This record gives sequence, C-alpha cells and structure tokens, in this order.
Amino acid sequence: MIDRKMQSVLSLKSKKAGAVATITLRQQLAYKTDFIMRSTFLLLILFVFVQLWSSAYEGDRTRIIDGYTLKQIIWYLVFTEAITMGVPSLCSLIENEVKNGDIAIRLIRPISYVGYHYAAYLAEAVFRFFIHLAVGSIIAWTFVGPPSFGWGWAGLFSLTLGAISIAFLLNMVVALCAFWVEETRGMEFVLHKLQFTVGGMLLPLDLMPEWLQRICSWLPFQAMLYFPARTAVNYGSASLLQQAAIQAGWIAVLAVCTVMMYRKGVAKLHVNGG
Repeated sequence: MIDRKMQSVLSLKSKKAGAVATITLRQQLAYKTDFIMRSTFLLLILFVFVQLWSSAYEGDRTRIIDGYTLKQIIWYLVFTEAITMGVPSLCSLIENEVKNGDIAIRLIRPISYVGYHYAAYLAEAVFRFFIHLAVGSIIAWTFVGPPSFGWGWAGLFSLTLGAISIAFLLNMVVALCAFWVEETRGMEFVLHKLQFTVGGMLLPLDLMPEWLQRICSWLPFQAMLYFPARTAVNYGSASLLQQAAIQAGWIAVLAVCTVMMYRKGVAKLHVNGG
C-alpha cells in the first residue's frame, strides 16, 4: 500500500516536471531570432579561438601540448562553449520574481519552487546544448577536421547531465540570495568568471600551473565544464566513474545548500508588490 502511494506521488511529480519541461521547450522554439543571434555569437567566438590556438600551435596539427593536439583543443572549446551557452540565466529570473511579486504565485503552486525551476532549466539547457553543439561543430569540422574521439562521445553525454545539474545548483544558490539582497547580478558575474577560468572553459586545466590545478580539484567548477569536455577529447585519461562520482558528490552538497537557503529565504521573504 505504501509502495503504491509512493509510486503515485512520484508519478504525479514526474508528470508535473514533464509538463514544465514541455512548456519550456515550446517557448524556446518560439524565439528563433534568439537562436540565430546566439549561434552567430558562438561562431564568432570559436573563430577567434581557432585563430589564437592555431598561432599557439604554429599551425602544426601533430604537435602535442600537455597531452592535447590542436584538434583536441578546438573540439574541447566547442564542448565547453556548448555547455556554457546552453545554461540559461537563473539569477535574473528569480530576481525579477522577487521584485515584482511573482514569487508569491510561484510559492503557492502545487509543485516545488526549486523543482519547477530545475525542470524548466534542464529542458532549456539540454535543448540549447545540442543546438550550440551542432553550430560549434561547423567551425571545428571546417578548420581542424571531423571529431574522431570514439568512446569520448559517450563520456561527454554521460557527464553532461551532471554538469548541467551542477550549473543549476550553483546558479540557484546565488539566485536565492535575492530573497535577502534582491540584486544578484554582481554575484552572478563573479560566478560566471569562475566558471570561465577555474572551471576550464577557456582552456583545459591540464595547461594551468600545477598549484592552480590542485586548487581547482577542490572546487565544483571543474565538474561542470572540464570533466565532460576533457573526457570527450581524451577519453580514458581519467576514470569516467570517478568523475561521475565527484559530480554526484557536488550535486548532493549543493542540493543541501540550496534547500537550506530556500527554506531560510522563504521564512524571511517580504514580497514587494503583487
């Protein structure tokens, strides 16, 4: 009897999350101009990176720098950019909900507030990821040739969901600060810059000084960008299960932080208008 009730509750929650994800996808498909602008911006960024790294490798595609060829570096950047540009802005969304009073409506809906945003975030991020991956592949394929990473593709996709979940939780922790300070854009800016640098978006952590690599190994940012991209272009250089376990550990820690902040924030929340 208890198992049936649990199954019924889980089924209902899954249906709610699925409905939120479906609505989010329909909204994304409605904004074609946004996709074109993002794709153009991504092509421009990757073109610049291709020129910079081609100069660093002096055009030699057989040269290896810290375990990476030019082809691996360019495809690595495609993967990190696809994840980075795939995740939507959460801070501005929650900040606006608090400011205009929409938070009051969200809180009384028959679905978890954090769960609602996670379902919408995941649907949008996965959709954007594949779009940007396809667009970025055009540049990489044109300049350094097709990807030949074998099991690296399986490694990329198996770690991407965990990467997006970590990105969501990191952004949610910062976004929930809006319950106290309302303005979170500055904190979001710092978070993004940490992802770009110690997260391994701009270059693999293997190319950084050893002391900085040790610091990065204790931070969650590497699990968001470095793990999936490094595994994709250099499969077998690190244990896939170990990386997945690290991701799971950070998801658990960040989930606890998110729940604690949410509960304290709701208890102290004073809705402005609405």
